[in-house]
Amino acid sequence: MEFVYDLVGRLFDWIQSLGYFGIMLGLMMEVIPSEIVLAYGGYLVSIGEINFFGAMLFGTVGGVVAQLFVYWIGRYGGRPVLEKYGKYILIKKKHIDYSEEWFKKYGTGVIFTARFVPVVRHAISIPAGISKMNVWRFTLLTTLAVIPWTALFLYLGLLLGDQWEHIDEKASPFVREFLLGALALMIIYFVIKWFKSKKRRS
Repeated sequence: MEFVYDLVGRLFDWIQSLGYFGIMLGLMMEVIPSEIVLAYGGYLVSIGEINFFGAMLFGTVGGVVAQLFVYWIGRYGGRPVLEKYGKYILIKKKHIDYSEEWFKKYGTGVIFTARFVPVVRHAISIPAGISKMNVWRFTLLTTLAVIPWTALFLYLGLLLGDQWEHIDEKASPFVREFLLGALALMIIYFVIKWFKSKKRRS
């Protein structure tokens, strides 16, 4: 376990040394959960190593590219490849199962709202890739979801300062609000779809 802590410590040193690019690459690699990388980025903002808007830009790019990477694996490698190698990017079989169930049930519109739902959010790109969802639509919906998520964790990391390791505790009530908002948007989305299908039938 000491080895793991040492490795994580080295990764954070590496992120700090690279500044904005460290945050972007840290998110793209998905070795450490994105929430922790962003909280650490907020800490770097608090000590003046980087500025908030630069961190937002590079954090958003890193978050979107990470999901595009998973999308392309799903599109060209399919589920077997992800089941075998997904553990290296923090994706487990249960994540794939949940995300496929959501995608089949709710369709492409769920790409935005699922980003705020625990378990599903990290793996929803997989069924999008497998189903060959339009890549530009996927990128747009992913970006719209990544922006507020990035801003939240950077801001909380900024508030926490050198206590950024406590991000889970600090973020919990905010994540709950995001989840409720996502569910509300999902309901609106399905009401609109229902009215459209009813109109077509009539």
